[in-house]
Amino acid sequence: MIVLYTTERAYPYGVLRSTHASKVKVVLEEKRLPYRVERLRPGDLWKKPPEMLAKHPLGKVPFIDDGGQIIYDSTVIDEYLDDVYPQPPLKPSDPLQRARMRMLENFGDEGMLATHVPLIWMPWWSPPERRDAQAMERGREGLREQVFPLLERELNGRDYLCDSFTLADVPFMVLAMVLAVDGESTEAFGNLARYLERLRQRDSYRAIDPRTSLEESQGSGA
Repeated sequence: MIVLYTTERAYPYGVLRSTHASKVKVVLEEKRLPYRVERLRPGDLWKKPPEMLAKHPLGKVPFIDDGGQIIYDSTVIDEYLDDVYPQPPLKPSDPLQRARMRMLENFGDEGMLATHVPLIWMPWWSPPERRDAQAMERGREGLREQVFPLLERELNGRDYLCDSFTLADVPFMVLAMVLAVDGESTEAFGNLARYLERLRQRDSYRAIDPRTSLEESQGSGA
């Protein structure tokens, strides 16, 4: 039984989830692997108690326990899961397409989830009166100016970033989740808007959908 460690809490507007742990949850769901979620206190991401540092030396989520083996970092975890549980495959067999997958996954991870998205997402974990509206708008501006145009180009003539669904698409499943809460429009980017809706229609999205309760998203082995 795989255990996924993350932070997620129910709020009046739905369930807020760790963006990077959501990447792992999507892959677990795509592969239909039995797993359960172990929810950590969000404050532990700042306090970094010893028991957390023993699992992840940077004191972050996600990390997984797969039969006693601790694996951390969402990108590393997802590639590990695809190597150890290869069906269905989420990496292209062609070397050039595999390189494309890794480049776009890296852009999604470092150029979006680690930069613009936190400016939008983290304030949602606080009451409205305590949110930094200016920071949130900077995050949205970054998406509009850097992320949305790139995805619009890369999706031209494609249903998914590498034609079929791969690990390249996983960070953008998280974008679909964030935008479902924040409401930032993608109307000016037709390819992207259709892509995000396509991602939301996948069965795996339900596990990270803000409308899915904590009880319903505890994992198939809970």
